[in-house]
Amino acid sequence: MKLSKEQISNVIWILVLLLILFTPVGFHLRVWVNKVIAATLSADVVEDDERITLEDYHWNLVDLEGKRTDFQSTKGKVVVVNVWATWCPPCVAELPVFVELYGDYKDKVVFAFVANDEKAKVEAFLEKKGYALPVYFQESEAPQELTSNTIPATYIISKSGKIVVDEKGAANWNSERTRTLLDELIAE
Repeated sequence: MKLSKEQISNVIWILVLLLILFTPVGFHLRVWVNKVIAATLSADVVEDDERITLEDYHWNLVDLEGKRTDFQSTKGKVVVVNVWATWCPPCVAELPVFVELYGDYKDKVVFAFVANDEKAKVEAFLEKKGYALPVYFQESEAPQELTSNTIPATYIISKSGKIVVDEKGAANWNSERTRTLLDELIAE
């Protein structure tokens, strides 16, 4: 049985698609594509009249060392919450810019990187990448206002509890726009 050039071409395309969809090569390619796209996107700020106030801060979290934290302790502070996972290409794509932002704002803003993943996988991922971020795992359900069916989901909360940013998907969190917003919120 002799294959035509068209059949050979189709087989090659099928193999390439399988490689992209079902192997680590494909995962890394999707991360790279998301990085390129996210670099051009800044998070959208919620209009003043559309901002929701976070009423219920009760949310039990535990960090990588096993220390329990109630999200209630963030009340009255500027907070950045990012819900992510190691298996999520857009999540992995935006983490490097979060690392930069965290490095500059960790003493002024509360950061909570809430992993939707297994602890061992998160620890291995953070160690491999060399990321030192405040990562938490949920011990109770998130407040309704901070619940999303998609990840990554990122929220920026003002000192008064207003959700100023409610972003689904990857974005450039180290943009001048985000930094200006954080500076304004800190100054309030």
